[in-house]
Amino acid sequence: MSANRKGDRRERELVNALDDAGFAVMRAPASGAATERELPDVLAGNGETFYAIEAKSSAGDPIYLTGEEVEALLFFARNFGAKARIAVRFDREDWYFFHPGDLYTTDAGSYRVKKETALAEGTDFPEFVGETEKVTLDEVGTDPDEERRGILESVRDGHMPVEDALDVL
Repeated sequence: MSANRKGDRRERELVNALDDAGFAVMRAPASGAATERELPDVLAGNGETFYAIEAKSSAGDPIYLTGEEVEALLFFARNFGAKARIAVRFDREDWYFFHPGDLYTTDAGSYRVKKETALAEGTDFPEFVGETEKVTLDEVGTDPDEERRGILESVRDGHMPVEDALDVL
């Protein structure tokens, strides 16, 4: 399957998931190619929050975005009144979301997301759509249950998969 067809399939997958979560959502047709204006891949809103999303997927390699892609997303989002987000999906993983300002910037001015960064620092889909809320290790630090903190630290450090931690917790 060509990279473009796979990317299109992933974008449709994201659109369907957002729709199922109660968002009004649309995929920009051939975003970037159908018009001279740069458009985000997906627009989504739930009546309270509106997003302009650039969606990228990869088999496992780091995902790169050009500085121009990110600047165009920020420009569109600001003028549209939406929050700019980068959505990344690695094979056999869920979608993770980032504000463009939270991405690693390379010396060449590109933006990069590694798989391990997405899993450790990205906003997962349930949190993105408001189904769950992230709890930080600092917040757990006030909890006397040190075992819970140790499990969460193991997930953060990559020593335990999230699924295993959920089973233990």
